[in-house]
Amino acid sequence: MIRVLVTDDEPLIRAGIRMILSSADDMEVVAEAANGRKAVDIARSQRVDVALLDIQMPVMDGLTALAELRRSVPEVRVLILTTFGERHNVLRALGTGSAGFLLKDSAPAELMRAVRAAAAGDAYLSPGATRHVVDSLASGGTADRAERARRMLEKLTAREREVLTLLGEGLSNADAGQRIHMSEATVKTYVSRILAKLECENRVQAALLARDAGLGT
Repeated sequence: MIRVLVTDDEPLIRAGIRMILSSADDMEVVAEAANGRKAVDIARSQRVDVALLDIQMPVMDGLTALAELRRSVPEVRVLILTTFGERHNVLRALGTGSAGFLLKDSAPAELMRAVRAAAAGDAYLSPGATRHVVDSLASGGTADRAERARRMLEKLTAREREVLTLLGEGLSNADAGQRIHMSEATVKTYVSRILAKLECENRVQAALLARDAGLGT
């Protein structure tokens, strides 16, 4: 079972998310929180696989809570679920180590896909969030980013670069394994090594480095 923490300052929103996730056979909502501070306390005191965080909340907002969770309980995968899909929120969340970003108008099936992806170590971006990332890649500083990314990728072996290229294409571990005739577990091991070598919080950050360096383009 995927153990989920739902964090939102609106009780009706929390109840709706609980109802959606509880309808899945492989998910269990183990706790709720009305602010980021409470979410961090819960994640520290009990086992949580995936934490859903709203952005605008009292006491501690979701992005601050995300940073705190990454420092204190890095094994917890964090999904930002919010009404506010502004570009700076998306990029800050991904830069801080969020496993995904989706909006509250997403379909229930999309929410469940995002939770499963996060729990499996993959990343999930709503179409709107993906657009912001693409826009960011197309904006200024391209040459500097590319040079920095190429220097970072010098740390990788040829096989690790091959796996990273597939991450840059947005493939899951399973799909990447099929492409290069490797088991999903082996791909997951390679991804862990790549993240450590590149000092990335998650596969989204690694994928962005791959795109900056020109892998797969």
